[in-house]
Amino acid sequence: MDDKPRLADSAAPPDQPQKDAGDSAMDFGVLPELIGYHLRRAQVHLFADFARTMAEAQMTPGQFGVISLIGANPGLTQSALARAVGIERSTMVAVIDALQDRGLVERRPSPVDRRSYALMLTADGAQLLDRLTPLVRAHERNVARRLSASDKEKLIELLTKLIP
Repeated sequence: MDDKPRLADSAAPPDQPQKDAGDSAMDFGVLPELIGYHLRRAQVHLFADFARTMAEAQMTPGQFGVISLIGANPGLTQSALARAVGIERSTMVAVIDALQDRGLVERRPSPVDRRSYALMLTADGAQLLDRLTPLVRAHERNVARRLSASDKEKLIELLTKLIP
């Protein structure tokens, strides 16, 4: 018999107890072989810890990424920002709208293209970014605590190879 955990068939007869999802006999089938499965499990853990860390600021990982990029690249266009984070431009418009409604980001006419806006952090946005960055660094240390520095570096290197 193999060492893979097993889960009783969901159609088990009533006289046989169902296995709980946390049961060590669970069979994960093909999932342990799938990169996406492990990435998703890691993402769920990372996002939950991020949400706890950012509860007071009500900031999502995506929003933090956006204000970080705008803070580091004042004047960035929405299109360039959408490409940098790998989302559709229309989705980015909604993200920027929400951040603008919170008074964290502003759109200014682009000095080089009248059809575009240059994105800037407001004073409140820059102050929030300065306050949240140490919290995000602490979150990162927490979620990577079981990795050595070289493991973390290698993981980041490997993950970037998955991005076309």
